[in-house]
Amino acid sequence: MHEGGNGGGRPAESQASPSGADQEYLSLERELTVLLRRARASQGEMAREVHPDLEPAAYGLLVRLDEHGRQRATELAAYIGVGKATMSRQLRALEELGLVAREPDPADGRAWLVHLTEEGCGRVGRVREARRARYVSKLAHWDRREVAELARLLGQLNRGMER
Repeated sequence: MHEGGNGGGRPAESQASPSGADQEYLSLERELTVLLRRARASQGEMAREVHPDLEPAAYGLLVRLDEHGRQRATELAAYIGVGKATMSRQLRALEELGLVAREPDPADGRAWLVHLTEEGCGRVGRVREARRARYVSKLAHWDRREVAELARLLGQLNRGMER
């Protein structure tokens, strides 16, 4: 690929190969693809560590409840990006496993708040601590400032993707 050339006078936008400026975005896409593939596999493992019958997608719900406390099912559905029916099914399964419970929302008697049970808190806490320990082990050769910078940049990416 010729840096800065436009392949015989064609406009840069119509080139089959990306311009030099696009290489950063291609690298980002490639690295995020690897990261997301590994994250999906890891999420399945963590879900099974919480409970052998837990669906991988439900792990994110448990972490959200662990971090933010009681929430309405509609808030959880919006955060995860699923519909009410899917959320109801997932919450029912989590209730049957004894990991979450529902209680009436004092602000709106028609709504329910979902929260981790004591059992759910304990299981999620143990898995999250083990996950943190794995990060510490895998990134032991990194400077802590690099870890903090990576967390900052990922947070910036996540906020940018929400818009």
